[in-house]
Amino acid sequence: MSKENYEAKLPLLEALPSEEVRVPDLPVDVYLQEAENLSVIASEDKEALTAVGLDWETYGEDLPVRAGALRHAQSQWVKTRYSQEEARKEWNRLSPLAYEERNDLLATFRFAFRRRADLLGRVSEITDGTGHHDMVQDLSDLAALGEAGTQELEAIHFDVTRLTQAAEQADQMAALLAQANGERFDDSAAKVLRDRAYTHLKAAVDEVRVTGRYIFRKDGRARAYASNYWR
Repeated sequence: MSKENYEAKLPLLEALPSEEVRVPDLPVDVYLQEAENLSVIASEDKEALTAVGLDWETYGEDLPVRAGALRHAQSQWVKTRYSQEEARKEWNRLSPLAYEERNDLLATFRFAFRRRADLLGRVSEITDGTGHHDMVQDLSDLAALGEAGTQELEAIHFDVTRLTQAAEQADQMAALLAQANGERFDDSAAKVLRDRAYTHLKAAVDEVRVTGRYIFRKDGRARAYASNYWR
């Protein structure tokens, strides 16, 4: 049902002005449970709430639908986040090997091409730059450069199949780095939609709570309209 709620709300969520979107300031699972509890409580007090002007269709009746949308949006973000976390772990495992291969190829090419000024100049160009992206590009460039100097490489008994392997390694590491970096940005699509779903639910929760606290301000029932988490 949460997925259906999410799909029904998606156009509205996407249309929310960016400046109105809020980030959860408490655990989302806690907020969802409080929202669902509030929905039950508000249903019991529907007559009293609507008597002072609460728009039941917009806030009371729609509250569980909004909660369902947030539940699905949160699940989608968690799934994406964990996928990216796994990608970072795999990057951390494989990147030292990729750096080692890049450095070994550079040393080999400098030796093999020592009498080829044109190829040696290309090796020097490849060594410029730093960082993970540069390392990945270096592997790709070295694989291509090696194809232009196979005669010199074979003369030192270099295994030229490593050139193909280096190209494949560059592709693998590029994809892995892109996936791993996705989690580092808090504006990922899944997170933005999660925040939008939270904002939409919060609007209903806040309206129901403020109305309930006003109605029951003189008795203990008002506590039912407050957040247990913050209390």
